[in-house]
Amino acid sequence: MSRFFPPSRVTQQTIDGVEIELQVSADLHYFDGHFPHASVLAGIAQLDWAVYYTQCHLAPGQQVLSVEVLKFQEMIQPDVKVRLVIAQTKADTSTFAFYVGEQRMSSGRLKWGPHGA
Repeated sequence: MSRFFPPSRVTQQTIDGVEIELQVSADLHYFDGHFPHASVLAGIAQLDWAVYYTQCHLAPGQQVLSVEVLKFQEMIQPDVKVRLVIAQTKADTSTFAFYVGEQRMSSGRLKWGPHGA
């Protein structure tokens, strides 16, 4: 893909959810200068990916109105497979969580509305 988005593939999709596998490699832009001796994936990158993939799969034509209960539990380091699980919980709300194996790394809730809302 680009240096901003890792290679990805949808592993599961339903009408109200999607699971995506991301190959998070060290050459991604988000690792540049972000702790050179102990690289970690910036939280803003995780939020950006959650928004992007939700818009692609569950909320086309929508914009984020608010981000709620955003939590970063563990650091995501380079060269791992990350699983992004997104679920639409209401017509205007979705949740997301990033996992490495069974370990939840981060999670949050997004409120959506039409562009210009």
